[in-house]
Amino acid sequence: MIIVLLANGFEEIEALTPVDMLKRAGLTVKTVSIAEKTVTGSHGIAVVADMTYDEFDFTTDVELVIFPGGMPGSLNLDGSEFVNKIIAKANKDGARLAAICAAPLILGRRGLLNGKRATCYPGFENELRGALTTGDAVVTDGLITTARGMGVALEFSKELISLMLSADKASELSAQIME
Repeated sequence: MIIVLLANGFEEIEALTPVDMLKRAGLTVKTVSIAEKTVTGSHGIAVVADMTYDEFDFTTDVELVIFPGGMPGSLNLDGSEFVNKIIAKANKDGARLAAICAAPLILGRRGLLNGKRATCYPGFENELRGALTTGDAVVTDGLITTARGMGVALEFSKELISLMLSADKASELSAQIME
């Protein structure tokens, strides 16, 4: 299963584009809220999560955990004890961790970045730098892109699909999306 973590203030485009594309690829994707079932994004869009953290079944195998961006959402996720538990679960299952935009600070503060790096878009340098040993924004498993917008969310989603599917299936899905 693929888990997308949601917290109030999450970046809707960065969270929901991967959800949509991974589901189109035939993968099982569930959104998990760290608080109430209805979560409001940074642009005021309310989303009903598939489950709350207390409904999550820790016996389920997890293949990928996605941390969407948005500074308020990332700070809310960062303050949640559930995040520590889901990261421990992912590590136990050998799952990948993927983060976009502000979300690398969550992984950085937990020492999960292994010195990998990427560029950071203006505005988050100071927040991210406090979480990182390299002084840059970070890439984990080749999955983090720190820039905003639909185009980045689409590229992020394509990269996730290429990791989760065979090359042929990933290419076929990309072709369908671009039609």
